[in-house]
Amino acid sequence: MAKPDPKAAREERLAARLRENLRRRKAQARQQNESDAALPKPDAGG
Repeated sequence: MAKPDPKAAREERLAARLRENLRRRKAQARQQNESDAALPKPDAGG
């Protein structure tokens, strides 16, 4: 049983991968922001 449009199926897979990648990057950025907030800020003065 062949798919009617392999190009559409490919684009659908790529779109799903892009969404997953974006979600993963956002989660990593949130985690990085949380860990940065937990660290004390260095003094600006010398």
